[in-house]
Amino acid sequence: MKKYKIRNFILSALLIFLGTGCQDFLKEESVSNITANSYITTEAGYEDLVKSCYPLLRDFVLNYPLALPGTDLFQAGAWNVKAVGDGSALDTYNVNLTSASGEVSAFWDILYREVGRTNAAIERGETITYVDPAKKATRMSEAKFLRALSYFYLVQTWGDVPMPLTETVAADKAVVRVAAAQIYNQILKDLTEAEAALPVTATDYGRVTKGAAQFLLAKVYLTRGWNYNNSLGGTAADFKTALTWADKVIASYALVPQYNTLFPKRETNPLKQYTGAQNDRNTEIVFAIQYNSDVLTNAMEVPGTGTREPGNYYHSIFPGNSELVGSAGRTPDYNRHLGLVHPSPSAYRFFDPQKDTRYMHNFLNVIYALKAVSNYAYSYTDANLKVSYAVGDTVAFWTPWNKPATGAAKGIDEGGTKKYAVMNLDQQITGVQVSRLTAAIPTMWKFWQPGITYGDGYGTFDFALFRSAEAYLIAAEAIVKGATGGSLGTADKYYNKVLDRAVGANTDPLCAKNPEDLASMETVSYRATPANISVDLILDESARELFGEFNRWFDLKRTGKLIERTKKYNFWTKAKGSITDIHLVRPIPQTEIDRSAPAITQNTGY
Repeated sequence: MKKYKIRNFILSALLIFLGTGCQDFLKEESVSNITANSYITTEAGYEDLVKSCYPLLRDFVLNYPLALPGTDLFQAGAWNVKAVGDGSALDTYNVNLTSASGEVSAFWDILYREVGRTNAAIERGETITYVDPAKKATRMSEAKFLRALSYFYLVQTWGDVPMPLTETVAADKAVVRVAAAQIYNQILKDLTEAEAALPVTATDYGRVTKGAAQFLLAKVYLTRGWNYNNSLGGTAADFKTALTWADKVIASYALVPQYNTLFPKRETNPLKQYTGAQNDRNTEIVFAIQYNSDVLTNAMEVPGTGTREPGNYYHSIFPGNSELVGSAGRTPDYNRHLGLVHPSPSAYRFFDPQKDTRYMHNFLNVIYALKAVSNYAYSYTDANLKVSYAVGDTVAFWTPWNKPATGAAKGIDEGGTKKYAVMNLDQQITGVQVSRLTAAIPTMWKFWQPGITYGDGYGTFDFALFRSAEAYLIAAEAIVKGATGGSLGTADKYYNKVLDRAVGANTDPLCAKNPEDLASMETVSYRATPANISVDLILDESARELFGEFNRWFDLKRTGKLIERTKKYNFWTKAKGSITDIHLVRPIPQTEIDRSAPAITQNTGY
C-alpha cells in the first residue's frame, strides 16, 4: 500500500498526545483489539481521529531541506573559496538532485500521510452524531484545512500530483496525477468551507481557527494569481481576493511591539541565563505547530534518516561556534549547532546591523568563556602566542558586515591587540583559519531556546507557521500585482508597517546595495516608498522578517525569482550551480514510482 494512503491511523489517534493546551497525558491502554470501524463510531472516537491529524505537522515543518537551502538566503553547507567537491545538490541543482533523494521522498511521504488521515476524518465525519452539531462542523473543518495545507505544499513542490479525496481501506497501486489547476480548486473549496465553520478562537489552543483559514486563503490566492507556468488556473482577480483575505487577518491579529518577543527569549551571555516566561502565544500568531516536553509523544522524524528526535530542534540546524576554547563542553549554555543549513554570506548583508532589531536577535555576534583558561596556545604558527581567559571573557567576536575590524581592532593572531578572535564577514569565504580561535561563521540563533538539554532536539517552543507580519507582506505583494482597495491603501504602507516594528518609524535602515559582493560597502535604504516598492523589495523584507521560517523556496518559486536570486546570492549555486527551469518543481520520489502500477510519470528533466 502506498505511503500516502492511511495505515492504521487509529493507533496513532490513541497513542499520540497532541499538546494543544491540554496538560493531561493520555492513559496507556491496550488497543490491539480495537479497529477503526469499531472505535470511530462515536463522538469520542471521532475526536481522537481529528486529534491524530495534528502531530504530523511537527514532521512537516522539520522537512526544512526543501524549504531553506537552494535559495538566496540559505545553503546546505558552508562555502568558501577552498571548498572541495560539488556541494549539496540542494544548492547546486546538479545531477545528484534526483528522484532517489531522501529529502524529496521524506516530504512527499509526510504530506500524503497527512492527506490519508484527513481524508478519513472528512469522510467518516459524515456518519458521526455529535451532541453539538456545530462542534462536529468545527472538527471536520479542521481536517479540511489540514488537507488543504498538505495539498498546497504538494502542488507547489511537484506540480501535478495524485489527489485522493477519500479514505483508503484496501491496497491500491493505481496512481493518477491530477492537473495543478484542479488541485487548487479543491484547496480553495476545502478552505472556503472550513473558514465558514471554524471558530474565531479555538477551544484548545493550537487547533485550527477561522484566522488560520483566512491566512491560507490569502496565500493560496496570491500563489494562484501568479499562475506558475500558466498551469494553476489563476487570474488577476486572485490578487484582489488575496488582499481581501490578508486584510481580514491583519484586522484580527495585531503585531506584537517587539520582534524578539516572538521567539525564545535569552541572554547573549549564558552566564546571565534568561529564566523568565517564554512567549509563544501572542496576538500575532495565527497558527502555530505545537510542542511539549514529553519525549514519548513529542518525537518527529528527521528527514531522510528514519530516526526520530524529541521536540523542536530548529535551534540546532543552523551553524554556530559555541565549542571554542573556554566552553564548558556539551552543555545547554549555547546548546548544539549542527550547521546543517547555513545563511548564505549574502544574507547578513540584507540587514542594517545597527538599526534593525531582527539582525540583533537572529545572529549571535559574541562567544564568552564559560570556564577559566590559562596559557592557551592561540596560534598555529607562533608558539609564544598564548592567551588566558577568566569566566565571562570574550572568546570570539563577529563584526557587523558594515563595520569590519582593521588594524588594532583585530585579534592578536592578525596583528591587532584583541586577545580574542575578531572575524569579518569576508573571512567566511576565505577558507583560512588564522588561529585556533578563528571561526568565521557566526551563530544563527533565531530559534535558540535557553535551558534545554544538549542535543539535536528537546525544544518546546511552538513553531509559528503563520503570523500576521507575513499577511502584511502578502497584501503588499498583491497590490504590486494590481490589487486595489486595501484597508491601508498602497503597498508601501503595508510593507512599512512590518519594517517600523523592526527599526522604528521614520528610521531609514541601510542594507548592502550589492549583498553578493562582500567587498562592497555601498548601501541603499530599504524603507519602501510608492516609487521603489517592488516584488524584489518585498522579497528582501520577507528575507529579514521571516528568516528561516519554512517559506523561502516557496516564496521564490511563486514570484518567479528562484533562479535569478539563487544564482545571484547563493555562493554554491553561483560557483557550481546548474539550476534551470526544470528545478521549479522537484522530482517525483522514486519510491512512489516503484510502488505504483502503471508507474506514475516523472517530472520533466529528472
